Amino acid sequence: MRGLRPTRHRTRRAERRRARRQPIYCRAFPPILPPNDACRRIAGARRAPGDVSLVRLSDRLRSPALWAFARALAIAVPAGALCAALKTPLPWMIGPLVACAIASGSGMRLLCPAPVRCAGLWAIGTALGLFFTPAVLLRMAQQAPAIVAGVVWSILLGLAFAWALRRFAQLDPPTAFFAGAIGGASEMALQGERNGGTVETIAAVHSLRILLVVIAVPFAFKWLGVRGTDVYEHVARRIDYDGLAVLIAATVGGALVLRWARSPNPWVLGPLLVSIVLTGAGLWFSALPPWMITTGQVFIGISLGTRFRPGFFRRAPRPLGVALVSTLVGIPVTAAFGWGLGALTGVAPATMVLATAPGGIAEMSLTAKMLALGVPVVTVFHVARVVFLVLAGNLVYRLIAARVGWPHVHARRAPVRAGDDD
Repeated sequence: MRGLRPTRHRTRRAERRRARRQPIYCRAFPPILPPNDACRRIAGARRAPGDVSLVRLSDRLRSPALWAFARALAIAVPAGALCAALKTPLPWMIGPLVACAIASGSGMRLLCPAPVRCAGLWAIGTALGLFFTPAVLLRMAQQAPAIVAGVVWSILLGLAFAWALRRFAQLDPPTAFFAGAIGGASEMALQGERNGGTVETIAAVHSLRILLVVIAVPFAFKWLGVRGTDVYEHVARRIDYDGLAVLIAATVGGALVLRWARSPNPWVLGPLLVSIVLTGAGLWFSALPPWMITTGQVFIGISLGTRFRPGFFRRAPRPLGVALVSTLVGIPVTAAFGWGLGALTGVAPATMVLATAPGGIAEMSLTAKMLALGVPVVTVFHVARVVFLVLAGNLVYRLIAARVGWPHVHARRAPVRAGDDD
């Protein structure tokens, strides 16, 4: 193995040849953990033509990505158990999120692999879709005007955030617009990059906003004693493992189809749409076991917490400071709008507050599920917001840019990353 050890005299051509031989497992995490000696040794080992295995078990156990994820799990699970013992809201998501954010920000190398995050999003999307019975779908159709009002509000709120970032953080127009937009984080970053924005700043602002909303909203509801008596219930309460296998196969297939179609957030929207179709058609296979939903929360918490690297707040202090203040101001303003919209439409005001909150689909819908606050209403509002902004966000920016003279670029739609969070 000594001959495979990297040296200073290796040429660039040799590096490229070695990278092409790099196994899939090591290629999965290039943005976060560049392959070190262990990964290079694995990459340099040639495989027989008929060998379909990725790497040997001993090499896989030495993978830096695997150990980084193991450290994240070792921190996240006790933190979730502690929050559950303290009876905090969403303990198995908020506990891992805060603990991993502190550890990762302090310099500990943690990682949430993309397949792990996708598994967490799959569990939440599938569980939420089981609420959509035929009667619920009929009621959602009657809420179409309120859904449109929620989408319009999210656009206006995003424009207000963009104005604050432009005015007080001195960001360029595309970076300010797509950092302020309340859409999918990955898709907003890609659209911002195509229009000349700074991807790192857009991603950082979205990460901070989601962190604040996920922590502040559930704790505010618990502090105010807000809890609903949700009339929407799972049709399938019994766990049937044969039916569960069919449900898993169908929902994973839906996620893969949307991923192939380059849809935003495929591992939430795919399982969600498939389970909605199945439940709405009266095909009730099984409920998800509670441990699956808990594991999904832990994975989502880890994926959110590990975004905060050392020096996160030092890279762009002014934009992040403006994002912090604007989000803390935007949460109560949005709560007031949601409360008024609920009073006008006859929906529980607390449900509408969650439905219009500037958070992610999985996090806000999961909060609604734990507090029994109209899961279908919250889910539909957030799905409509994300889909509209992902599909029409670039168009909205072009219209504004053409009117006020901002720069914009006409480009083809780029692939969407599997780990989108909103």
